[in-house]
Amino acid sequence: MSLESMRQWVGRTKAVEDFAAPFPVRALIATFDEQDPDPKPGDPLPPLWHWLYFLETAPLSKVGPDGHAERGDFLPPVPLPRRMWAGSRFAFTGPPLRVGQTIHRSSRIKSVEPKTGTTGAMVFVTVEHTVSGPDGVSFVEDHDIVYREAARPGETQREPKPAPTDAAWSKRIMADPVLLFRFSALTFNGHRIHYDQPYVTGTEGYPGLIVHGPLMGMVQIELARRANPDKVPRSFEFRALAPVYAGAAFSVHAREEGDGGVATWIADRNGGLAQQGRTTFQ
Repeated sequence: MSLESMRQWVGRTKAVEDFAAPFPVRALIATFDEQDPDPKPGDPLPPLWHWLYFLETAPLSKVGPDGHAERGDFLPPVPLPRRMWAGSRFAFTGPPLRVGQTIHRSSRIKSVEPKTGTTGAMVFVTVEHTVSGPDGVSFVEDHDIVYREAARPGETQREPKPAPTDAAWSKRIMADPVLLFRFSALTFNGHRIHYDQPYVTGTEGYPGLIVHGPLMGMVQIELARRANPDKVPRSFEFRALAPVYAGAAFSVHAREEGDGGVATWIADRNGGLAQQGRTTFQ
């Protein structure tokens, strides 16, 4: 498929409605091993926890070989087999979503752009999500998806650069298969790179199961906001730099910057910089 054909998807829209039930919040609290109280109707939903809702429910007959819904409906049919969450940017402009509310998300294909990397051709698709509750728009998210060529014989993963070592706040997280399973289940994510060892190593060419990019994004803003309990997040962004593999611990770090923002990052088992981000507060 030509780039021009794929760009015909730019501007395509989709709208969904959901109910912010308490159970997914309770289950994610347990999965993150926090000591928060059980959620009650009216409690604010923490930033990014909307990913527990608006879940893709493609029929099994419409699921592609990677476990995702087949492309060509809302998302363009990019003819590259490997898909990853490249990053997201959030602007929190309105009141928070709350447990027990009916919530809405309207999505729009914002751009389709080709690039070339060290492993070959890539296509970046950016989707803009506007998320609302009964009191109006809560936030806008730009979600970047990257599609990559199939793994080449003998392909190896490039070593990431060292992560910073000047964190003010840090947390260690064991990336075991149970964590990956729980997060996949809570987000109804069928992507096989997170649970199917023969597939991720044999078909996609990675050395092991991959930790979800959005899971790491969530623990980044969680660390930043829990370190600043009297402040309200105004914006957050994160960008994936290298995969993190299951079977060992990774760590999330944060430090305050001179302008009052908080830099966040993920370090893999070897101290490599896997994901970086930034939170601002009001």
